[in-house]
Amino acid sequence: MPASLPIPKKEKERAQSEPDAVRWLLITVALVFLALFLLLPLAAVFSQAFEKGLSVYLNALKEPDTLSSIKLTLVTAAVAVPLNLFFGVTAAWAIAKFTFPGKNLLITLIDLPFSVSPVISGLIYVLIFGLQGWTGPWLQDHDIKIVFAVPGIILATIFVTFPFVARELIPLMEAQGKEEEEAAMVLGATGLQTFFRVTLPNIRWGIIYGVILCNARAMGEFGAVSVVSGHIRGMTNTVPLHVEILYNEYNYTAAFAVASLLAFLALITLGVKTLAEWKVQLQLENK
Repeated sequence: MPASLPIPKKEKERAQSEPDAVRWLLITVALVFLALFLLLPLAAVFSQAFEKGLSVYLNALKEPDTLSSIKLTLVTAAVAVPLNLFFGVTAAWAIAKFTFPGKNLLITLIDLPFSVSPVISGLIYVLIFGLQGWTGPWLQDHDIKIVFAVPGIILATIFVTFPFVARELIPLMEAQGKEEEEAAMVLGATGLQTFFRVTLPNIRWGIIYGVILCNARAMGEFGAVSVVSGHIRGMTNTVPLHVEILYNEYNYTAAFAVASLLAFLALITLGVKTLAEWKVQLQLENK
């Protein structure tokens, strides 16, 4: 087979460029799409939230039910995110650095929440821990409440969010390879020393990226939490569920005021996500 001829520089540049009209058309379409489906809804949330003034906005956030929903959301994220961080780092380390039986199965199970509807995952917890579920009678006899209580909300949130950290770290750790870890082991480092002194510094921005995404999903999850919460006002409503209740009661100002908290979270998440992506890209380019 004849060797391929080198492509001249001018031809390569011409192949990688588009006419000005095409480029401006693509940019315009992208900007219009972003304006209609991202910026316009975001502006509507904040405009509706502050429509009746700052005092009304603050009073809506000071309502006992609102404060309860915020507290429950923060508690849920404070439990789910660290657990998913531990699982994600452990799973990514095992998958990227070692070969073992069942590795492909583990990768498939990590992707499971992406393929299952959150409503279905919430329903599964009801079937397992509900009053008429598999363990329902035993739980009732021992006065243990999981479904329609805080534990059920935390379990459902953990399920829908556990792929995020692992899925961010697996490709990053695979791209970095095993050479540095193997060199550390040859020099006498233990497994934990290798992880904390070699592996962890190389993946810290990937961890931050995964944690930010995991936290945003945990605080904004609706489907699975809606099924297992029972919608007990002031007790088992997270912020998204509380927004739905306020909106259904035609209390639009309060609904958008509470929704603006999630919008603020989305903006912060976007900023940190962009910074983390930039740092990760720099790490990969320096390898």
